[in-house]
Amino acid sequence: MGAALARPASQRREAVASVVRAHPDWSEGWAELGTLAPDDLDAYAYFRVGYHRGLDALRKAGWRGSGYVRWSVPENRGFLRCLAGLERAARSIGETDEAERCAVFLRQLDPGRTADGAR
Repeated sequence: MGAALARPASQRREAVASVVRAHPDWSEGWAELGTLAPDDLDAYAYFRVGYHRGLDALRKAGWRGSGYVRWSVPENRGFLRCLAGLERAARSIGETDEAERCAVFLRQLDPGRTADGAR
């Protein structure tokens, strides 16, 4: 991913998309695509896919839908970034109920932290 992000701005999105094509279950890649999306609707779609891929990975690792998912664990960051991005994108396209659900879920997963790791 580092090499893809180091590409010139005009090539970065396609380079990241190539990484995601090779690793479609990696939520961190979807989070990057959401960040690079040309508009809020595309961002919403990328973050939603990454969120669901992250849920799949958490469940595969034994998480049963409740309990903490901490930012301090690097493997959780893609999922948390997607959830935070989904919140922002949902709000921007008028999906306020979904945006609020995402915000509440983020607080439940890692109270006191944002998806960028800030307190």
